[in-house]
Amino acid sequence: MIAVIETGSKQYMVEKGHKIETELLHADKDVIEFQPLLVIDGDKIQVGKPTIENATVKAKIVEADVKGDKVKILKYKAKKRQKTLTGHRQRKTILEITEIKTK
Repeated sequence: MIAVIETGSKQYMVEKGHKIETELLHADKDVIEFQPLLVIDGDKIQVGKPTIENATVKAKIVEADVKGDKVKILKYKAKKRQKTLTGHRQRKTILEITEIKTK
């Protein structure tokens, strides 16, 4: 069974057992529930308007706050001998999909 969920204004295609990296989620619990936008179960396809009311996708938080790869930004002005080098590391949450359920 495959589902499409939305978190952090991005959409992810997930199956049971998949691990996904999302933007940082501030959650109190270890389990998060999503309402899917689309569910594919063999030949049966359910499309939500915008979400499917009677379906849920449960995910377990594997790591709550992980730093991503460093991105270096170089600003350079030619003939002025001026350059600025800065960096950024995006914070992420790693989720493992535990259950996709439709009623």
